[in-house]
This record gives sequence, structure tokens and C-alpha cells, in this order.
Amino acid sequence: MAEKEIGRVTNYFSKIGVAVIDLTGPLQLGDEVRIKGGTRDFQQSVESMQLEHEPIEKAEAGQEIAVKLEQKARPNDRIYKVG
Repeated sequence: MAEKEIGRVTNYFSKIGVAVIDLTGPLQLGDEVRIKGGTRDFQQSVESMQLEHEPIEKAEAGQEIAVKLEQKARPNDRIYKVG
């Protein structure tokens, strides 16, 4: 499957398992993403996204959004859309 880089993690909140992502490409609920960086390399479906603490279904390049992750991430981890 083809992967396209769509952003990077700018912050991660471990207590709630949420990453703040600076997007360089579009993302929507249900998209499959891969998070890669350092020792991390995992894939998951996007189930929850927020923009300024409000739930959203779609996000565009240039937005900074919060996404619930199944595993830990760190700043500068790369986000790829799979498929």
C-alpha cells in the first residue's frame, strides 16, 4: 500500500493518549495512518479528532489537530496516510 506523509507530531499527552499533529495534508475519520519515529512504528485507524477542543470529521493541511492514539508518540514523529 502507498503511504503519503501528511504531518508530524508537535506534542503528545501521555495521560490521555492524544497527539497534537501539524497537518501538511488532509485527514478524516476512518483514515488509516502510520506513526513512525525513533523506536515507534505502528498503524491505526483514526477514530477521534479534535480542532480547538471540538470534535471534527475532516481536517485540512495547515491545521493543528488532536488525535487519540493507541500507542505512545513523541514530537517530530511522522504521520503517514496509508492506502
